[in-house]
Amino acid sequence: MDLFYICDMIKRSIEKSLQYSLKHFPVVILLGPRQVGKTTLAKQLAKSVKKASLYFDMELNSDYVKFDDAESFLRQHQDKLIIIDEVQRRPELFALLRALVDIKRVPARFILLGSANPQLVKGVSETLAGRALYAELSGIGLDEIPKSISLKKHWTRGGFPQSLLAKNELVSRNWLNSYITSYVEKELNNAFGIEFTASVVRRFWSMLSANHGGIWNASDYARSMAVSPPTATRYLDYLEGAYLVRKLQPFFPNVSKRLVKAPKVYIRDSGLLHALLRIGNYDDLYNTTFFGSSWEGYVIEQINSAKPSFLDLYYYRTHNGAEVDLVLVNGHKPVATVEIKTSQTAKLSVGYYESTKDLQTKHNFVVFPDGDSYYNSSKVLLLNLQDFIANHLPKLK
Repeated sequence: MDLFYICDMIKRSIEKSLQYSLKHFPVVILLGPRQVGKTTLAKQLAKSVKKASLYFDMELNSDYVKFDDAESFLRQHQDKLIIIDEVQRRPELFALLRALVDIKRVPARFILLGSANPQLVKGVSETLAGRALYAELSGIGLDEIPKSISLKKHWTRGGFPQSLLAKNELVSRNWLNSYITSYVEKELNNAFGIEFTASVVRRFWSMLSANHGGIWNASDYARSMAVSPPTATRYLDYLEGAYLVRKLQPFFPNVSKRLVKAPKVYIRDSGLLHALLRIGNYDDLYNTTFFGSSWEGYVIEQINSAKPSFLDLYYYRTHNGAEVDLVLVNGHKPVATVEIKTSQTAKLSVGYYESTKDLQTKHNFVVFPDGDSYYNSSKVLLLNLQDFIANHLPKLK
């Protein structure tokens, strides 16, 4: 069966809320890494709108030049839904779209797709605040995969459709390696208008993958790349802005303790992480020292993808070593903690219990890959990731 047909058949959990948004907002902006399925989803959304639609890809020169006189061109099609892909290539459009929307404020005028955070794109000075709904599309999540795909396969290959749905491990790995070379090492320059050299980016990625889940130390990275610490931090910001890395911030409750204040850094897609580490399959992963950190990053990404929008994710660590992998926070209130383990028989540390006491969370979980759920003597619920996402995460408030 054709890969793109299969992608069409996978129902993205965000689709229904985007359909609702198109009924109420003039502009829907869908952001996320390249090749994650934004174009497929946008074209599906266009079918739900009761008006004609036009699609333009700013990476095609034939489409790009149509926007040389964008105002005249868009006025000719003001009664249609306009989809503009890789909109960051035309940063001047943001100000124009703001003006056009103010002249004719009706729902479903524009769907904008981008693989770079607009706030980091050089030349974007106007916002669409109050006129646009911003949404992020991540890779295919654990709660979205077909039943024929196991958790281990999803974890090993990651959520990019071309990798996840490839016919075998070799095709998946070749695609991921090509993605790293063509996009991560070359096209970031185009996205943000900066000058990355391939050797610097490769060194940076190697360090990030080797320290996956580690606490960010700009000085260490700067020394390795022969740049200043602010430059190293800026590189990290750009990779975060391209939706390729996650900075998990520490949570600071009102306690009289010295806390770690630097973010932890994860490569968001587990398939990309494994490609960078030259890990070819699950058995290879299991036998490496990266097994635990890979699982930790994978769990965080799946929870982030499936969580209610009012919950934010943090980690918690004190300078004396008490820590918990994940804190789910509603506003300023810690709602739950999640400790991430590769085995259901793993013991919890004294520091973990100290952290849950500091945070005063009512719900505390330990998440592992598979196995039955049970409560330990301290009323911590130990359960597998799929059970947590399906039956417990939606109920947290």
